[in-house]
Order: sequence, then structure tokens, then C-alpha cells
Amino acid sequence: MLGLVVLAVVVPEQYKLFDRVLMVGFGAVVAWILHMLARCRVAADESGVTVVNAFNTRRLEWPQILDVTMNVGDPWPTLDLADGTSIGAMGINGAEKALAARQLTELQSLLRARGEAPDPA
Repeated sequence: MLGLVVLAVVVPEQYKLFDRVLMVGFGAVVAWILHMLARCRVAADESGVTVVNAFNTRRLEWPQILDVTMNVGDPWPTLDLADGTSIGAMGINGAEKALAARQLTELQSLLRARGEAPDPA
């Protein structure tokens, strides 16, 4: 963002004020999008799970979650809910394979221990 502000100040005079404002505005939009993506997380506690995705946050109690799955190649796990819907948990990044597998296993263990989900057979 700061780089685009500096660029808007030092560009040649052929760039008008409108162009300079658009440069700064573009930088602000990119910074906002990156911030929204960086805030993604999955936080579990005694009473449930908070899923913070790019544009929404959802608090779920353990009994509301039936299963947590992540197939090979998925960008993030999916939480299957008791009401028949499902939500993605963008806070667990599938591209980080070993870390994602560990986090998924931990979340599944917590679900089995605290939720009403059946143990795998």
C-alpha cells in the first residue's frame, strides 16, 4: 500500500490526479482483500468452534457439527452441520499438507470427544 502511495507521488507529470488516486485506491482494495484472507481461522474451545472465513464468522456449538472432512486436493475442510448444510473452514489451508492433516485430525478428535458425532468404525 505504501509503495503505491509513493509511486503515485513520484510518477511523471503525464499522470493526472485521477490516475494517482486510482493507484492508491487499487492498493487499498488489494490490501483489504489480503487482510480479509489473512484473518481466516478455526478456533475451538470447550463449548464449540468459531469459524472465521474471509467474509463471515460463524460460531457453532459442538452438537451442531456432525463431521469434518477434507478430501485430497480440497483447499480447506468442510464442516457438515446438523441442519443439513455445510461450511468451509478456510482457516485450515489444504496447501499446507502436513499441517492441514494435523489440524484436521485435531479438530476431528475434539469433535469426537465433545460433540455428538459418532466415532469412526
